[in-house]
Amino acid sequence: MTSRQAQMWSWSAIGFVIFAAIVGALVERATHRIAAGVESRFGYTPNPEGVREFLAELDQPEFKGAAPDVLRNAKGRDTFLFRHADRAHRAVYGRPFEVWNQGPHGACVSFGWAMGSFVGQAVDWTEGELPDPPKLVATEPIYGGSRTAGRLPPITFAGYSDGSYGAAAARWVVGTKAGVGGILYRQKYGSVDLSTYDIQTSREWGANGVPASLAKQATEHTAQGVALCDSWDSLAAAIENGMPVPICSNVGFAATNVRDADGFLPRGGNWSHCMVVIGIRYKANGSPRDGALICNSWGQSWVRGGRFPDDMPEGCFWADRKDIEAILAQGDSFVIAGVHGWKARDLDNGAWLEPAAARPQPARVIADTFSLAP
Repeated sequence: MTSRQAQMWSWSAIGFVIFAAIVGALVERATHRIAAGVESRFGYTPNPEGVREFLAELDQPEFKGAAPDVLRNAKGRDTFLFRHADRAHRAVYGRPFEVWNQGPHGACVSFGWAMGSFVGQAVDWTEGELPDPPKLVATEPIYGGSRTAGRLPPITFAGYSDGSYGAAAARWVVGTKAGVGGILYRQKYGSVDLSTYDIQTSREWGANGVPASLAKQATEHTAQGVALCDSWDSLAAAIENGMPVPICSNVGFAATNVRDADGFLPRGGNWSHCMVVIGIRYKANGSPRDGALICNSWGQSWVRGGRFPDDMPEGCFWADRKDIEAILAQGDSFVIAGVHGWKARDLDNGAWLEPAAARPQPARVIADTFSLAP
């Protein structure tokens, strides 16, 4: 080989290495982009040690110990908490209740807990325990608080990667021992406008925490109690008594996006995800099987198919008891107490509704939208 040939081969080899590096970098970036797009629908990042530390802070960490009267009051009644949410939403905003959409942001934990807080307060109002119907609950403070001051151990900067866990949201919503935490509503707070869901704000607060003045103001509206939900019986009793249950796990329902004729989705795949249970039904009452109604945070059009009852909101689905038990077994799902704590209640459960044929049509199906403006 001549020196000129050797030089040409050397430059070719260098060019190939550079080309391969560029291609590799592009592939890696595309892979990360695709992965980020998938994960952005979820956002649950398990933290078993953080859960254990939070439970140690509670006088009665488990629902069965915290709410014995509520457990005894469970009678196997089909219960649909979304009806209370719909009544409150119509009273405040003049239109039907709709499932929310977290958009391309891994903020599912804040959505599960904000929705659970709103639905729970709607029940409190319809039961005559709150004087006014609640406004929608803002997700951004729960997201930011659960990633910083609400987690254990607390941190001041969480970085810009998405995700949180259930116990951290529970700790924030119930109010931390540091004197911050609780909920804020979809409204203006001075110069901060939380009227509409804003992903940029959510990410900024998720990294740096909720601004101090708002973190303190959130304490004006804290949950009266939270407790670990670790069994079907606990979840069923909670729902029958008007107490929503945000659920966190990696149990997925990706086998199909079409509900069966009874509104159920089968288990499939892994979802590192938080949703919230807002309904219960029983085989003994005519359901094909025991099931819990899950409200997701992907808007209304991600799933379709059968519904039960006929006013069930789009964007929700029924899950089989055994799948719910698999979720609860992962140990990061909590009951949110009512305004009077762990008070047993026999809910009206929608008796104010007109006969089914005369009811307003359920919330319309809308293409993916990230706006939650009232």
